[in-house]
Amino acid sequence: MKKRGFEVVSRYQQEDIRLPQRQTRAAAGYDLEASEDFVVPTIWRQPLAQVLGSYLHSALKRENFFEQAQKVLQPVLVPTGLKVYMPSQEVLLLVSRSSGPLKRGLVMPNAVGVIDADYYNNPHNEGEIFVQMLNFFPRDRVIHKGERICQGIFVNYLVTDQELKEARAPERQGGFGSSGLF
Repeated sequence: MKKRGFEVVSRYQQEDIRLPQRQTRAAAGYDLEASEDFVVPTIWRQPLAQVLGSYLHSALKRENFFEQAQKVLQPVLVPTGLKVYMPSQEVLLLVSRSSGPLKRGLVMPNAVGVIDADYYNNPHNEGEIFVQMLNFFPRDRVIHKGERICQGIFVNYLVTDQELKEARAPERQGGFGSSGLF
């Protein structure tokens, strides 16, 4: 009986995707890699500079500034080609590698990604894990296939007494970024 682990999603079955590994015996995190070459654009690209310049020179109204800045500052979703299975009261936390911000200018804007057990094999994307990233260095950053982009840490979680007494929560309806309930 399988308890927890990683699998390659079907669209990457022929792409030589490596399953995550811990780098040392005492490491908590499994290093996840990019499944393909991917560009993470700098947040300082030309459109943002134009938006900031217009705002500073009062040519852009405050509400328009935030609307325009939000369009430019969207994180990208870096594919891993992986899915994960685990018991129902576990979660896989995706956390930054320590070298990401310091050496490469890459951050996860959601700080910690949460992969629930019921995300596995969902019908929307087979449960493929994507890593949200922003690049705050001045140049675009190319992530190469096989480059380690984050760590995955398996964690048990607890539920409240009230939930244990009540009926179960609804089943997952959505794919990435949502339980589908909102």
